[in-house]
Amino acid sequence: MASQDTSLPPEPTGTAAKTAERFSGEHALKLYGSWFCPFVQRSWITLREKNIPHQYFEINPYKKDPQFLKMNPRGLVPTLAVPVNDKGTEQRPLYESLVICEYLDEAFSDEATYGPRLLPSDAYERARARLWIDHISTRIVPGFYKLLQHTPDKQYTIQQARDDLHARILDFVQEMDPSGPWFLGDHISLVDICLVPWAKRFWLIDHYKDGGVGIPKEGDDETWGRWRKWMEAVDGHQSVQDTMSADERYILAYKRYADDTTQSQVGRATRQGEKLP
Repeated sequence: MASQDTSLPPEPTGTAAKTAERFSGEHALKLYGSWFCPFVQRSWITLREKNIPHQYFEINPYKKDPQFLKMNPRGLVPTLAVPVNDKGTEQRPLYESLVICEYLDEAFSDEATYGPRLLPSDAYERARARLWIDHISTRIVPGFYKLLQHTPDKQYTIQQARDDLHARILDFVQEMDPSGPWFLGDHISLVDICLVPWAKRFWLIDHYKDGGVGIPKEGDDETWGRWRKWMEAVDGHQSVQDTMSADERYILAYKRYADDTTQSQVGRATRQGEKLP
């Protein structure tokens, strides 16, 4: 069995490096993350989108730092260290990216300071948003890894994996506000944030797999036009740009997924046909 890869570059690059440096100063609210992890990026985008003061700590989750393990014995990223008191002398941990994102949206709810809420105020619309967040987490994200980790010995073909991912994406697209550009309309929401890190990594499938992700870059507007409108908004959005490293680093980080040798929890679950952790 392949061992866990502990040789990844230890720090973000590109715009993400500038963001990490900007938020490296001591602060009571701390995000422990890893630059290559899309689950971390969900939380980081939320912090930047709401302009929440915080401190960013870059760690390698495959090399368990003892100080970090004191905060979260599970050793998972992202982990948010939440201050117990105003002095910030004691913190309590939160983990799981969706839990962290919802916490940040609720805890920093003053719209005059932190901007619009990332989930709708209406109870039904909020519940509907959560349904599509679940669709992203249980359908689209697993489909991304299934396609990226395809190898010739799999029981399914690469085209079957591609068709399945397309179907899950198009189910999502059909539920988008038609005026857009975002899922719920003219403002980014937690629904968008939950998908952005993987959508921004689709190009890695183009890089590593014959036929790539297979979404046309032009034409077939009836099927894919709304998706491209959404992606254009994603590509130009500041909080997304702020949390992206250089392309060459992602190529290095995701080779182990493309070769299906990764021993990450997500990679193992995909390989074994199990639910993602």
